[in-house]
Amino acid sequence: MKEVTAAIILKDNKILIAQRAPGENLAGKWEFPGGKIEPKETLQECLKREIREELDVDIEVLDFFGESIYPYHSGTIKLMAFWCQWISGDFTMKVHSQIVWASHHELDSYDFAPADIPLVEKLKAVVGRKLGAYSEY
Repeated sequence: MKEVTAAIILKDNKILIAQRAPGENLAGKWEFPGGKIEPKETLQECLKREIREELDVDIEVLDFFGESIYPYHSGTIKLMAFWCQWISGDFTMKVHSQIVWASHHELDSYDFAPADIPLVEKLKAVVGRKLGAYSEY
């Protein structure tokens, strides 16, 4: 099972989501950005590196949000998501065709990658409790 990280980045009560670019695995699907863990790398180190590589911004990794296990045809992944704070940098898309700051009630309008769907559902369930606290970052 591959372990993969995802960032739940908030700004003004909106959540950053990204669409996979044409030619990429799961092209056209929406996701919470992140990526595969490299050997001897912590989950937090992985997430910081992947967000820097994919979006050219720096983040602070905060609390663990949740996980999703999904059996893709290429292999099962364990997707581990963290609340994150955008620290610096201008968003540049390298493996995505677009990014959107979506409110929790807009998330159902996007075609998410299967592994991300349980995280979307959890976000919608906790939005009243947690989202306000993390949007202040």
